[in-house]
Amino acid sequence: MKIAFIVWRFPVLSEAFILNQITGLIDRGHEVHIHPVNGLPKNYTGKVHPVVEEYQLLERTYYPPTLPENLFLRFLKGLGLLVKNINKGSLTTLQFFNPWKYGSEVATLKTFYRTVSLLQDGDYDIIHCQFGTLAPIALAYRDAGIIKGKLITTFRGIDISKYVQENGIHVYDQLFQEGEFFLANCEFFRNRAVNLGCESERIVVHGSGLDCRKFSFKPRYFPSDGKVKIATTGRLVEKKGIEYGIRAVAKLAETHPNIEYNIIGDGELKEQFEKLITELNVGHIVKLLGWKQQKEIVEILDNCHIFIAPSVTAADGNQDAPVNTLKEAMAMGLPVISTLHGGIPELVEDGVSGFLVEERNADAIALKLTYLISHPEVWEKMGQAGRVRVEEKYDMNKLNDELVSIYQQMLNTTSTQQVLAKKTKILTRI
Repeated sequence: MKIAFIVWRFPVLSEAFILNQITGLIDRGHEVHIHPVNGLPKNYTGKVHPVVEEYQLLERTYYPPTLPENLFLRFLKGLGLLVKNINKGSLTTLQFFNPWKYGSEVATLKTFYRTVSLLQDGDYDIIHCQFGTLAPIALAYRDAGIIKGKLITTFRGIDISKYVQENGIHVYDQLFQEGEFFLANCEFFRNRAVNLGCESERIVVHGSGLDCRKFSFKPRYFPSDGKVKIATTGRLVEKKGIEYGIRAVAKLAETHPNIEYNIIGDGELKEQFEKLITELNVGHIVKLLGWKQQKEIVEILDNCHIFIAPSVTAADGNQDAPVNTLKEAMAMGLPVISTLHGGIPELVEDGVSGFLVEERNADAIALKLTYLISHPEVWEKMGQAGRVRVEEKYDMNKLNDELVSIYQQMLNTTSTQQVLAKKTKILTRI
């Protein structure tokens, strides 16, 4: 199969779940082209996930020409691209400049830039939009004949929470009518898509996969030196709830001073968290480690005893699916503490592989931390349960086999009626 992955930017360090799909498809003999509509990540430093180099993914990536900051230069360069590619059908892009028909992501000068690589070769078996927010772009381009293929859209979180809150409950009406099939990375977001108008027969849960081989299981025991190491991995943004992890550890330190809290990640709230750590006088305990490569993350987690993922619903409505960093910690045998939030309860079984508490409740997190530190005898059993859960539901190889099966079913389907009829077969065959 020839497959187009439509993404916002590439390569993004925090989107290993997309890399796992790409490499899984390549390993299975399929041709994958990556189309980042906005090019490289902002502030790109060249630091990439190891598999980007291993699989030479940048050679499979079709970047749009650089977009000038100056609007006048942007217009001139766009006009030049239009003229240069007339023989390839660039004039079809002029129809997109209709704000009454197309949204702001389509009716824009960016279109001249984004369609350049597709004008060279936009004929695919499968067009896979990795976020619902990308689908209006793909729909418009497909309607104009710039790109061809069966359209599959994955809802991953921000696109089915914050984006809907900002744009209204009808934002996906056209997509639900014209898109062939849909995936959601958890039941929580699948149900939300159905409530917004997606036919239940045309959307299935397809989780974000993890390469369990890269996260070796190790039973956790109380350390001989008595220092309990706690960890969190995630972007320093509101949705990750890291503020409440810091506050919980500060409370815990009042009775259990021999602890260490390592926060792996970076983001817009870094300065705010630095101030909070100073205010709470826990700078000797709480460490902001910044971004780390996967190998570095594994090394840090390997030396930790408890993992916290205190996700919250952000003010803008943004919510999490089952958190990938939480899967990694569970795969490595760490007992975890997380929240009753989004799709997380589909991953963490409360009282079995860890604990779930209410959002934004630092006291509750501190209470569960106190329990775990006081009862290290439960660590090994919880860690084992977490590993089993991840292997059963989120193993990358199983999920990539499932994805190929879904693609093949779509290509063997010639009508919407057959899509609906074959949904059950998709699930039973995988």
